[in-house]
Amino acid sequence: MLTGGRTRPLQHGLRVETMLHAAPAVLSAPLRFEPRRIVELCQAPMSVADLAVGLKLPLGVLRVTVADLVTEGYLRIEQQLGELPIESIERIRDRVRAL
Repeated sequence: MLTGGRTRPLQHGLRVETMLHAAPAVLSAPLRFEPRRIVELCQAPMSVADLAVGLKLPLGVLRVTVADLVTEGYLRIEQQLGELPIESIERIRDRVRAL
């Protein structure tokens, strides 16, 4: 229901370590339920994996919802230069396992 039956995100390239951020002004947008909570959590940059764990949503469902929010301009993808530190990769791995 949350994704309207879609299983593939509109925005490609959303990996578990992709960092997302929402501007404070987006809090006044007319969003409800999970999209609203995602925008609230992304006031500080947050990875896709961390969002899935925080919202207790399957990763696939979250990726479709997040892709919609990126496409609609509510979220932006943070630019990541270079490789992630091993600590970040391990933390993401642990959070994905928790799903």
